[in-house]
Amino acid sequence: MNSQISNYVGKRKVQQLLKSKRSSGILLHITSLPGPYGIGEIGKEAKLFINNLADMGQQYWQILPTNNPETRNSPYDTNSAFAQNPFLISLDGLIKDRLLIKEDLNPIPNFKTKIIEYKKLKDWKSSILSKAATNFLNSKENLLIDKYKKFCSENDFWLNNYALFMVIKEMQNNRKWSDWEEQYKFLNLESLSKVSEKYTREIEEIKVLQFLFHEQWERLKSYAAGKNIKLIGDIPIYISFNSADVWTNQSLFKLDEECQMLFQSGCPPDHFMASGQLWGHPIYDWNKHEETGFMWWSNRIRHLMKYVDVIRVDHFNGFAKYWEVPAGDSNAVKGKWVKAKGLELLEKVFKENHNLVLIAEDLGEAAKDAKLIRDKFDIPGMDVLQYVFYNEELPNQFKKNTVLYTGTHDNDTLNGWYNTLDNEISKSHKNNISKFLDLENKDLHWSMIEYSLQSKAMMVMIPVQDLLGLGSEARMNTPGTISDQNWSWRMEPDLIKDILINKMKLITKEAKR
Repeated sequence: MNSQISNYVGKRKVQQLLKSKRSSGILLHITSLPGPYGIGEIGKEAKLFINNLADMGQQYWQILPTNNPETRNSPYDTNSAFAQNPFLISLDGLIKDRLLIKEDLNPIPNFKTKIIEYKKLKDWKSSILSKAATNFLNSKENLLIDKYKKFCSENDFWLNNYALFMVIKEMQNNRKWSDWEEQYKFLNLESLSKVSEKYTREIEEIKVLQFLFHEQWERLKSYAAGKNIKLIGDIPIYISFNSADVWTNQSLFKLDEECQMLFQSGCPPDHFMASGQLWGHPIYDWNKHEETGFMWWSNRIRHLMKYVDVIRVDHFNGFAKYWEVPAGDSNAVKGKWVKAKGLELLEKVFKENHNLVLIAEDLGEAAKDAKLIRDKFDIPGMDVLQYVFYNEELPNQFKKNTVLYTGTHDNDTLNGWYNTLDNEISKSHKNNISKFLDLENKDLHWSMIEYSLQSKAMMVMIPVQDLLGLGSEARMNTPGTISDQNWSWRMEPDLIKDILINKMKLITKEAKR
């Protein structure tokens, strides 16, 4: 480690706060909260969940990315790394702010309580959100207008371009930006100016909804702080090709002269998938990022810090090296490892943001390379208990600088996973589990939660589905599949009962967390 980095790391007291005491929390995405309007919102149900966390003796609430999904409703496939999902805005909150009246919501569809019906939701809620934005702009006694102007000014580095991107995308029949007419694809300033003049109102409405999300989130974050609950957000290392970010920053990505991707993201072949995996994201031109002083990345991280207290970097390994696959390939066999500029990037962002606290999702083949970066900046890595139980000799003591998850959004629930271990090979895993867990006297999920909390891991995160002991029907996402079930699970109302709260509080206290 060079002396400059070493001296700086020694001053990083904020990151050390994450390790200063044993802690734990619950993973639940905003969309999965219960409520009457078809999707979880930044409203009273979110505050109620914060109350539950505090009553359970937890310190953290982890969410998934809250950016605006582009396709398949995935929070990891979004049309902006900065814009937030307006469908998470609380309708009751808009009524309270006198931007809507209750009658504006009628007729409220009969939404299912266990899943999100995205098409029904969007068909109903889009016009309501548009009306709230219109009322905001038309109000002559708007006490928030000065805050709105300040918000637009502070977010000028992305906000106007994003609104313009969304308007032009609709003009171009929702085609990918690389297939737009050339004057738009190549950001001809005269053409963009004409769009801005013609669609001023539509652009303003998009910006207003981003402001209203920001306002509601600020209140939620303040409420959480009052209950001593910190928010953990998620920043995917890759972003979607069809996004305002790639459109407006084409030089920062490996694209050809026609704005098509030269390479795509993926991972190499292994014993699970002989052809590897294709993820399909555009590849960063890290040299160009370095030439700009990593300005786009710095803005992205600083922006998310406004919303959360801790950032989990999804696929952190990509900061060390990444698997680059030719864009036209149908599998990942011909990909190659390419070194990234994560070390240089993190050195810059930690110097700029003294309150930055990171968690590294470092699972996968490049974990050893990523560890060199994690160690230099004292960033904790991740373990997933389900994966750990596949080892022949289960380590019942985890490294201290680890965040241990019973599962993630990409895993089956604990009960669902355990029930699939019924073939001959998996029977050995079940036997391995029974050596360490008291399954005769305790339910599987409680035994595994207690096991995790008692471990040496500095932090333990438990998906709410595991806390509730739910089965595979409550799985959030199945990687590599396209299904309406993915990202649609919702927690039914009143599932977190006093008996569960008291039990979780007791075992957390016994684990000295």
